[in-house]
Amino acid sequence: MRHCAVIGVGQSRHASRRDDVSLAGLVREAVDRALTDAALTLQDIDAVVLGKAPDMFEGVMMPELYLADCLGAGNKPLLRVHTAGSVGGSTAIMAVNLVRAGLHSRVLAVAFEKQSESEAMWALSPKYPFQPPLLAGAGGYFAPLVRAYIRRSGAPPDIGVRVAVKDRKHALLNPYAHLHLPDISTEAVTNSAMLWDPLRYLETCPSSDGACAMVLTSEEAARHAPGPIAWVRATAMRSEPTMFAGRDQVNPQAGRDCAAALYKLAGITSPRRDIDVAELYVPFSWFEPMWLENLGFAEPNTGWRMTAEGATELGGTLPVNPSGGVLSTNPIGASGMLRFAEAALQVRGLAGAHQVDGAKVALGHAYGGGSQFFSMWIVARQQL
Repeated sequence: MRHCAVIGVGQSRHASRRDDVSLAGLVREAVDRALTDAALTLQDIDAVVLGKAPDMFEGVMMPELYLADCLGAGNKPLLRVHTAGSVGGSTAIMAVNLVRAGLHSRVLAVAFEKQSESEAMWALSPKYPFQPPLLAGAGGYFAPLVRAYIRRSGAPPDIGVRVAVKDRKHALLNPYAHLHLPDISTEAVTNSAMLWDPLRYLETCPSSDGACAMVLTSEEAARHAPGPIAWVRATAMRSEPTMFAGRDQVNPQAGRDCAAALYKLAGITSPRRDIDVAELYVPFSWFEPMWLENLGFAEPNTGWRMTAEGATELGGTLPVNPSGGVLSTNPIGASGMLRFAEAALQVRGLAGAHQVDGAKVALGHAYGGGSQFFSMWIVARQQL
């Protein structure tokens, strides 16, 4: 297997509305920053992989065709990826596969969402045959899973509040984060409106306009990189149906299988010991302890203890989402790629004020749909 490196990372400014730019302008904002980081131009790119969530989130069908020119994809391979909320991660993995297969030396991976130009609740509420309508939105779908986790684990009711405060404090260190809430506190979260019991307003992710881009290259091309490199040690994707008899949506089998495959490929035998920092897809606060268990950082029903002990804070034994995570920035199509990109920034030592000291191995994680699509990667300072 050929080696693959991340040599450029870029993201746009994230906000509830980016009326100052078109869809193409938003995407180019991230792309230009990634190319500058890599000291390359669009002419140096061999292929482009673009990902986003459902087209209805903007109401622009097949946006990859509309964006081809601004991505410099004329007369070049252009691949569109869509795996619901995990699409940002799976887009990065597709780019890695193109490099590792020896098809291309320099691949541009791009993911975005401009939710302000449509209505996400409407987009998530079509009537599919043989499926219940999702009229309560994503929070209404996931809240029962959170309640099931609380019953199953016996977790105290303040765990979600702790995660929300932690991630928003981390976001204050990230200039690109959408939400900067300097007055965030336990009291502020606790007193915010209950949206879907037990999820309060400040325990949920925002709706963001934003984009993320990465330049992934072969080992030979990476030798010319002007800055630090993040080596992709392993990638994995798994999925499962939305509904089947005996399905465990609190601790999905696909997530466990994905993590196991990833760790085997990366040579990781103890995730808690071998991984220095994790960027996890946590759109609702309670998913931090749920994913800590799903990914093998904690035994079943004990993930909440890591949160309660402060292990997942900056300075803890396993910092989780030092960037502020999805709870602070959520352009859905790009949210997974942001997790991957932030993991790469950590091992490159370029995460700025939210840098984890001595981070050498990092996990990027994304999930989508009804906790059914998973994509993950391990990046490191050194090749395996």
